[in-house]
Amino acid sequence: MNRCKIVPLLLVALIATACNDNVSSHFFASAIDIGAGRRMYLECDGAGAPTVVLISGKGNRADTWNVNVVDPHKPEATVFREVARYTRVCAYDRPATEGINQEPSRSDPVSAPVTAKDGVADLHALLSAADLRGPYVLVGHSYGGLIARLYASTYPDAVAGLVLEDALAEGLYDSLSAAHREVLEKINLVPEPVDTVRSFAQVISAPRVPTVPMVILTADLQPITAKDVQSGAFPSYVTVEFITALWSAQIVAQDKLAKLFPGARHITNTNSHHYIHLEQPQIVVDAIREVVDAVHRARP
Repeated sequence: MNRCKIVPLLLVALIATACNDNVSSHFFASAIDIGAGRRMYLECDGAGAPTVVLISGKGNRADTWNVNVVDPHKPEATVFREVARYTRVCAYDRPATEGINQEPSRSDPVSAPVTAKDGVADLHALLSAADLRGPYVLVGHSYGGLIARLYASTYPDAVAGLVLEDALAEGLYDSLSAAHREVLEKINLVPEPVDTVRSFAQVISAPRVPTVPMVILTADLQPITAKDVQSGAFPSYVTVEFITALWSAQIVAQDKLAKLFPGARHITNTNSHHYIHLEQPQIVVDAIREVVDAVHRARP
């Protein structure tokens, strides 16, 4: 789901600035040539293995992982910075995403709409071009969760672990009426146009995700409230009936997602809206650390 469309009031209230100072000597940031005349932006920090790859939600650039909205006095306490303390971590911009202050993507544009399969192809090309060798721990937020799962299905030997943060799941549409699906598509149309229906189909038809250490994080606070709707911040077609149906469908979809991976730990007590890594970054950091440690223990 798109940060700018789903939780605008939340992020207005939680004003923060991404910080780029005091980075370690391992920090790297560049637009990488991935072939076919395209470049994609990648930034990495920290050292060690496995490399953690942060896959942003729909519409979000890499800098969403490097923002602290909890304690502005500790700007370094972000998911990106904290993970870099114990292993290599990378984040990247997909085409048409935006920064915290709506800065444009630093990756070259592509034809739209895109699908999760396109996201997998781009990520694989980027990791290969940057010579970032796996296996990786993939961390997918929202739409990024679809990309993470499909990547693991497509390249099972390259994935050592997964963290799914309030991941967009195919079960979401099962509990929504056609009219409610249409509204959701409308409010998520920009800035990164994604064909959600095709993306769901791609994930459903893909081979099973390999059995790897996994943590599933689920938000427990409704992303849009009746107060938000009544404030006039959303178009008139976003009604209280719609947001109620959406929240119910999301809860069901997250339960269905967890049941697909019975070996995963499912954390539902997050005290957070959709952007757990912004509101409760330590929960995400701890989940990643749990998976990384499990990967280390599994090594011969």
